[in-house]
Amino acid sequence: MIVFINGETHECADGTLVADVVAKLGLTGKKIAIELNQEILPFQHYASQALQAGDRMEIVHAIGGGQDDSFILAGVEYHSRLLVGTGKYKDMAETRLAIEASGAQIVTVAIRRTNIGQNPGEPNLLDVISPDRYTILPNTAGCYTADEAVRTCRLGRELLGGHKLVKLEVLADQKTLFPDVAETFIAAERLVKEGFDVMVYTNDDPIAAKRLEDMGCVAVMPLAAPIGSGLGIRNPYNILTIVENANVPILVDAGVGTASDAAIAMELGCAGVLMNTAIAEAKNPILMATAMRNGIMAGRQAYLAGRMPRKRFASASSPIDGLFF
Repeated sequence: MIVFINGETHECADGTLVADVVAKLGLTGKKIAIELNQEILPFQHYASQALQAGDRMEIVHAIGGGQDDSFILAGVEYHSRLLVGTGKYKDMAETRLAIEASGAQIVTVAIRRTNIGQNPGEPNLLDVISPDRYTILPNTAGCYTADEAVRTCRLGRELLGGHKLVKLEVLADQKTLFPDVAETFIAAERLVKEGFDVMVYTNDDPIAAKRLEDMGCVAVMPLAAPIGSGLGIRNPYNILTIVENANVPILVDAGVGTASDAAIAMELGCAGVLMNTAIAEAKNPILMATAMRNGIMAGRQAYLAGRMPRKRFASASSPIDGLFF
């Protein structure tokens, strides 16, 4: 029978499984995502899903801005420049499918108390988002003091078996969820001294961003707009200044609403974008995750290509020499 894989025809025997194709292509154990007939196929179904004549498979690597275009974070190379959160989805299945569709390699999780009375069979997030497949990034969401944030990071490190990479955020108030920069400075300094690799959420102030870099944070994450607002980048020139002055990765964090916002962040030269609400609260989160992945890639490619200069007046695309009238 004939099936189509990444747009090319392939002849397969009847009863061929998706896992057989993955193995034949040398992709077993690789970080890939598969779309079968325009539907995401969860990786645990590869070994049971049989192909039918005419099926169309798309197999993608988790990349961002080009397969050979990567960035280094705390000594680790990442090809996906889209980082995603795990909150606000309707259930664990949607969480998993959206993250797979996003192509993300880094997934952030909040650290919360275990509900002692929960059902024994209730799924744990880390059972759905495997640390073997993703870099799990514990965050300090909901912390309003440096002490709370430091305690949370220590618990996250214990939960993940000595994991040092953390996302630090210390909030000022519940209405705006803007960062408390003074408390963030205190927490960042303590965590760096304790050996953590700190990715830090802050406002779009170039001075604060540089100071956090100088403290030893491995990445600085200025907000685009308030958390969960979907307003997009409000101060692009501030973000541009932060990027131009930085020697560590700059990742926009918070306030992205749609794929064009992600593309703008990448066109400014950011190393990546972290988002949650923009995907989770979309009408179709899985499709939005795909759109965000494509927006990140398009924005990065546009940045690398170098846009044309802005001009005040028109410039004809066709030469005027040789006109016959």
